[in-house]
Amino acid sequence: LTGVLDDCLCDIESIDDFNTFKIFPKIQKLQERDYFRYYKVNLKRPCPFWADDGHCSIKDCHVEPCPESKIPVGIKAGSSNKYSKAANHSKELEDCEQANKLGAVNSTLSNQSKEAFIDWARYDDSQDHFCELDDERSPDAQYVDLLLNPERYTGYKGPSAWRVWNSIYEENCFKPRSVYRPLNPLAPSRVWDLLFSFSSTGLCLEKRVFYKLISGLHASINLHLCANYLLEETWGKPSWGPNVKEFTRRFDPIETKGEGPRRLKNLYFLYLIELRALSKVAPYFERSVVDLYTGNGHEDAESKALLIEIFRDTKSFHMHFDEKSMFAGDKKGAKSLKEEFRLHFKNISRIMDCVGCDKCRLWGKLQTQGLGTALKILFSEKEIQNLPENSPSKGFQLTRQEIVALVNAFGR
Repeated sequence: LTGVLDDCLCDIESIDDFNTFKIFPKIQKLQERDYFRYYKVNLKRPCPFWADDGHCSIKDCHVEPCPESKIPVGIKAGSSNKYSKAANHSKELEDCEQANKLGAVNSTLSNQSKEAFIDWARYDDSQDHFCELDDERSPDAQYVDLLLNPERYTGYKGPSAWRVWNSIYEENCFKPRSVYRPLNPLAPSRVWDLLFSFSSTGLCLEKRVFYKLISGLHASINLHLCANYLLEETWGKPSWGPNVKEFTRRFDPIETKGEGPRRLKNLYFLYLIELRALSKVAPYFERSVVDLYTGNGHEDAESKALLIEIFRDTKSFHMHFDEKSMFAGDKKGAKSLKEEFRLHFKNISRIMDCVGCDKCRLWGKLQTQGLGTALKILFSEKEIQNLPENSPSKGFQLTRQEIVALVNAFGR
């Protein structure tokens, strides 16, 4: 890819250089820190739109929860239990049996990590979201170590997987009326062509942006599946790596009739939107009252310093997407379109509960919530600017779940 992206004054080469040398090494380090590596998610929520008949083609594509006897009493008690510093020096519990088979989500956590999670709840608050958030108090919600559960190909494909993407595009996306639902979910190349063929035809800026974000998310997920693909399985040990043939099938200009580069450009556009959100939310985290709390004071301070450093880098990038050009029409029309925008995206986050593979659902929910958090930030500029320095904010608040999702989605 080369050249300028549509709807913004930014060229691809500048983004590549900026990300490779400034952002990626730091965001990768940040994702490895305890605050950002554990994500609480409910993978058992029922699909709200159709009977949940789609299951991963691999039998181990499910969560192996820790046995009840291994979970400390403090975790069961919930947020009412006070954090105990002594827990920092206690011996870690014996790890749960790891689920290392293809597609399984490894939910192994140490006792120390679980104790820290209790206090993280103190910093969480609910707002008017762009996403359907999981109820963290639900007995089905559990912490997942993202480093032990990388996004990769799991064998989940076919009608169930395509039904999810069809619903996302066809039922929720702003689109020209002339585009119809693809009927055959077993013909992925044809489905893909239909989904991407109307990306910016006859749509206003806001609707083009919405479409490109969903398209960019789709491209991101497919890229990661191609980059971390099951290449072979010998003696029961799977081996993952880049699958060039699969990448070519999904993105090559000839194979995709010229659509592949557009899909990748939409991924760059998604990057710019989330980069912009990070630069805009910096004042929220720069306040002394905000702490990336895990219970380990030294690591917490280092994590915050690294995050602030990343914010500083995002501000140094001079070709941001200008969100002020969105919803800039008459107040009544702009307000209506903005609310429609929010509800569309919230509905897409609900569709993620229809994904039949737990690992795919995990990363789908996380990346959707990350993008939803970015949109929430971009539409809350005044509230962020008016934050009090030394007290919690009522006008704008991010839960730990949203913070973790934002950083990891951008890291993707």
